[in-house]
Amino acid sequence: MAQRIVVDPITRIEGHLRIDAEVENGAITKAWSSGQMWRGIEVILQGRDPRDAWVFTQRICGVCTTVHALASVRTVENALGMEIPMNAQYVRNLVMSIHALHDHIVHFYVLSALDWVDVVSALKADVKKTVALAETLSNWPNNSYNRFKAVQEKVKAIVDSGQLGPFANGYWGHPAMTLPPEANLMAVSHYLEALDYQRKADKALAIISGKNPHIQNFSVGGVTAAINPDNEATLNMERLYWVKQLVEEVRGFVQQVYLPDVIAIGALYKDWLAYGAGVTNYLAVPDMPLNTKGTAFDLPGGTIVGGDLKTVKPFTSFNDPYFKDNVVESIARSWYKGNWSKHPFEEETVPNYTDFQDDGKYSWIKAPRFQDMPMQVGPLAQVMVGYAQG
Repeated sequence: MAQRIVVDPITRIEGHLRIDAEVENGAITKAWSSGQMWRGIEVILQGRDPRDAWVFTQRICGVCTTVHALASVRTVENALGMEIPMNAQYVRNLVMSIHALHDHIVHFYVLSALDWVDVVSALKADVKKTVALAETLSNWPNNSYNRFKAVQEKVKAIVDSGQLGPFANGYWGHPAMTLPPEANLMAVSHYLEALDYQRKADKALAIISGKNPHIQNFSVGGVTAAINPDNEATLNMERLYWVKQLVEEVRGFVQQVYLPDVIAIGALYKDWLAYGAGVTNYLAVPDMPLNTKGTAFDLPGGTIVGGDLKTVKPFTSFNDPYFKDNVVESIARSWYKGNWSKHPFEEETVPNYTDFQDDGKYSWIKAPRFQDMPMQVGPLAQVMVGYAQG
């Protein structure tokens, strides 16, 4: 007989996620992924000026904020058939690029690393061996004996206090955590540094966009960041140089710490690559537009079906019919009134909560489909689609 395991909530994500799994003879035979939070952004927007929608939509999350703001602005611009001034495209692209740097650092170190890094194990590390390990990965100046020793002492003080704060309730000592103590100490040190570089990216965004999270300078038709190199009240050369300096500092951390850590930790957990398999259909929306019409992009978009790179089919613009006409959302398993699959232009959002139904409705999340197929989106899809297009 299958055993039912429920993890609710899943922590270190933005939202309330519940995972149910049935396990039989050591293998998962059934699984459910349920979004447990009703956001209701579409309902909140009803009756409001569409030019203000982006201010509300970005508040669906405290991490991935800017992407929702930009998607909302582009939706209204699409409805109005607007072209975007090139300087506004550049400012938006700059904001999105900095936000991507910020989010990748946050995702890896703050939201994911503690599933793989045993913080308490760092107390067993030989500091000299930790330095030697770090030196094989990069020449980052903080990979020093004094730095690692100070971090080890800080972790010891936290553990000895019995108040682990954000490190409480971790699976410390679990046999699935297989990093050696030295790798754990190095990773904890970099985790703490990541908080500083996350802040630097935050500051760069705030200089351009007024604040972060939840930026203030987008507008239907462009941006509200006035550009004048000689005016102290606008986005001038001094502020642009400040942004450049901060971005270069963050880039140094990404190149010398973040990427080496991803490669090193991934290599030590490579057996996990054989566990399970996800959807191998990929969809990437083009971004970083290079003209006013949104028909040329620095990040290409398109689809790949069945993991076969030869099937790649590009999206030529934001308004490409291949993209725009083939997306639907299904509420067959979602807590909304009805049982339909509709194009986003045609659907409605009417909440209708029931109990968790294994064979019915069990989530607040709508299920998007492309040509009736589930698609994987996100960084992997972006890389795959871009690579397939050369």
